[in-house]
Amino acid sequence: MGLAISDELLGTFAPIVVYWVYSAMYMAFGSFDNYRLHSKRDEQEKNLVSKANVIKNVLFQQAVQAALAIILYKVIGNEDAAASKSQSNSMTVMARQFIIAMFVLDTWQYFMHRYFHHNKFLYRHLHSRHHRLVVTYAFGAIYNHPLEAFIFDIIGGALSYSISGMSPRTSIYFFSFATMKSVDDHCGVWLPGNLFHIFFNNNSAYHDVHHHLYGGKYNFSQPFFVMWDRIMGTYMPYSLEKRAEGGFEARPVKRAN
Repeated sequence: MGLAISDELLGTFAPIVVYWVYSAMYMAFGSFDNYRLHSKRDEQEKNLVSKANVIKNVLFQQAVQAALAIILYKVIGNEDAAASKSQSNSMTVMARQFIIAMFVLDTWQYFMHRYFHHNKFLYRHLHSRHHRLVVTYAFGAIYNHPLEAFIFDIIGGALSYSISGMSPRTSIYFFSFATMKSVDDHCGVWLPGNLFHIFFNNNSAYHDVHHHLYGGKYNFSQPFFVMWDRIMGTYMPYSLEKRAEGGFEARPVKRAN
């Protein structure tokens, strides 16, 4: 007799597994200079935290987030809205819930992210930890202060889950997808044919501009769309240029006033 695992437990732990598996894939690609947005030397010299400390921070955050996620699933307790629908339109229900959840998460994270940059106290004591990674890499995607991680990820995730009305089963797919997108944005690699780059303007190069060049002023949107940056005047376009020594460089494009 097989071991039954609840959707709530899968929704809690599947994104953690996805985080490390997807990160491992990108770390392998990161060893090829022709795909990198920064050289390995830049990664070693410009970053202000060791990879060992990043791993410890991320594992601690994931342990705390898993515990809180289990509690939140019990508190929010969405019924599976799609269960009462016919099989023919269940994918329509899921697609609608995905879109709503993406919009809610983007809205929450944009305004929190921007505020954490503009408030000097919050930046100095909380958000500056994430920007110790000047040259980002995949498994540093959620390297943050634990309090910031709670505000950005736990509250943002709870809001997107609750407002969209998704079921625990749907949340497995949504939060795994959101995790992959966040890792992709921080991977530091520009991989030809990447579907995230094809379907989303918010990508690894877009977020690299935020981390490396104009972190305090532009490209706050995450993890999906660039909508709020465009609406709020914080959008910084870029061109992707080949570096002579291999790889790519995201260069800001001067905007017309």
